[in-house]
Parts: sequence; structure tokens; C-alpha cells
Amino acid sequence: MRTEVEQDLEGETRMNVYTEKLTLETTGEVDMVNITGDVAGVVKRSALKDGIVTVFVVGATGAVTTIEYEPGLKEDFPAMLERVAPKHIEYKHHYTWHDDNGHSHVRASLVGPSLTIPFINQKLTLGTWQQIVCVELDTRPRHRTLVTQVLGTK
Repeated sequence: MRTEVEQDLEGETRMNVYTEKLTLETTGEVDMVNITGDVAGVVKRSALKDGIVTVFVVGATGAVTTIEYEPGLKEDFPAMLERVAPKHIEYKHHYTWHDDNGHSHVRASLVGPSLTIPFINQKLTLGTWQQIVCVELDTRPRHRTLVTQVLGTK
């Protein structure tokens, strides 16, 4: 899907928008999926040269962030979440839905559902050790949809 913003009277550069959905399967609680290559692919398919790409995970128990995607941090990140929003304490959410995932919702709210990354010459401006990840915070495997929007110029 592509949308072009009308050119203004002075003939300024047009801003373009390209939207694409990505899907992935997670294995459950604190599964971390490296989506850097997928997002870079969306930027390439957009045919836009410079701009920003936003990645948004649909759902109240998923999150998107950046991390150095290596074994140590893949263990440290869930440990940090357990310290900040422990799994085995009382959450009022459990009384509403009886689904025992109140901590999942709190953790997802802390990390956040979206991320925006600038790109230049169709290349994401990530640091050397920085990858984009989708983090599953629900207590069970999920089918996740990620909405990506690329805004930029040709």
C-alpha cells in the first residue's frame, strides 16, 4: 500500500507512505524474535530513499524494542522483567479475566508496542550491535502481526 502526500505550491519534495504487515509465530513468554532483517526488507520494498520506519505490534501483550541480540542479553532481559514486574504476585487483571497474565500486560506496557528507526539511503541507522526485536510477553505462544509504516522521500 502506498500513499503520496500532495506536492505543495512551491514544488517541495513529496512525502510518501508505505505500509506492510509482517507476521510471526512466538513460542510464548519472553520469546524474543530478531526482526531486523524483516524491517530492512520492508524499507527496501518501499523504494523510499530516506525517512523513518515505524514498527507496531498488534496486541496488548507484545512489545518491540532494540537490543544486542546475543545469548547473555537474551537471558538478562527476561530476568530484568521478572525483577520489575514479577510473575507470581497479585495482579487485579486476574480477577477480571482469570487468565493469569496480568504481569504480561504490565511488562508490555513498560517496554512499549512500537519503535521508530530512521533510515538513510535505504539503510537502517542502527548501531553495530543493535537489533530490532519483537518480544512475546504473553504466557502462551501467539501469532503476532506487526504493522510497519515507512515514511520518506524517493
